[in-house]
Amino acid sequence: MTLSAIRALAKSAIALVAFTAFASAASAQLVEGKNYVRLPNPQPVETGKKIEVLEFFSYGCPHCAALEPYLDKWLEKLPPDVAFRRVPVMFQQRWVALAKIYYTLDALGKTDLSPDVFKAIHELGSPLWDTKAFLDWAASKGLDRKKVEDVYSSFAIDGKVKRAMQLAQEYQIQAVPTVIVDGKFMTSSDRVGTHANLPAAIDELVAKARAERKS
Repeated sequence: MTLSAIRALAKSAIALVAFTAFASAASAQLVEGKNYVRLPNPQPVETGKKIEVLEFFSYGCPHCAALEPYLDKWLEKLPPDVAFRRVPVMFQQRWVALAKIYYTLDALGKTDLSPDVFKAIHELGSPLWDTKAFLDWAASKGLDRKKVEDVYSSFAIDGKVKRAMQLAQEYQIQAVPTVIVDGKFMTSSDRVGTHANLPAAIDELVAKARAERKS
């Protein structure tokens, strides 16, 4: 084979790779009704000019635990016009206590302990929905037990739990984890195939929301 023939073959291969990459990118675009749902009754966001991304989750949900590392990595590059919030869902009585745990850690500025909460429940079998078990666990993490107990049992935390219940009802959340973008788009790992695919799907829906805000 001549040098010119080799070069021609190489160019053809490069063109094929470029075309394949383009086709893959195109096929990766989200399909409404399949990969995400446009809510028939959009809800007002609580983040003003910023695009709101809500993750409805529970510490009691193993799928939420599996998604956590992917979302945490996505959060490292959160755009300045996007605000992210987690909203605990309470499908069962034990999850009410787990919602209180989330808001307690949030109030104490300790949501970085969320991976440890998931691990304690799903890997170590710790019944953190039991108040004493949670307080023992919190103390083992170096937190002031009395302060944690005061926050956990406060009216402020109860108010946040009630608001979370209200949000779940307003968005008609049926499963977790579920992500809502800008009060109008709903998606989930199941809809986009895997937990690893969800951050890119969120980015695409954020871009769609951003475009619609400008129009």
